[in-house]
Amino acid sequence: MRILLGLLLLAACSEQPQAANTVTDAPSSDLEAAAIQAGVIPDPNHSDVAGLYERETDRLCVVPRGDSYRIGLVVDYGEQHCGGSGVVTQDGERLGVTFPAVSGCSFDARFEGDRIVFPGQVPDACAALCDGRASIAGLRVDRLSDSVSEASSLRDANGRMLCGGN
Repeated sequence: MRILLGLLLLAACSEQPQAANTVTDAPSSDLEAAAIQAGVIPDPNHSDVAGLYERETDRLCVVPRGDSYRIGLVVDYGEQHCGGSGVVTQDGERLGVTFPAVSGCSFDARFEGDRIVFPGQVPDACAALCDGRASIAGLRVDRLSDSVSEASSLRDANGRMLCGGN
């Protein structure tokens, strides 16, 4: 009986030709397209990035400003934190992020429909947005609200509005 069970398990693990057009043959872009079409995930090419985002103590706001958006962020690690305001442009999933107060702090982030993800490495100049060893690299926040008024009310630790006002 054990030998038969072992042979069955071995046969299940052996390579067998798969039928064409199965899910395993489809590239990830086809899977993503199917998920978008089914409504499982939002379409970042047809979604507005504006809103309030958060994850634990990290907050990010995005508010429309003409052809671009104003972006503000607060990353809080207790004694060490990051914060600042900048400009973001959206091209589908690609977000061009620039913090003009810090020369050289520009990079591309990713918009995933209800999530914004910063790259794991940002320009060294972006360290000026942070205290100590805190960093905005790898920041990942989920949409809390798509309300522009809520996003506009985000403030830094000093009470300065990050996406509202001028």
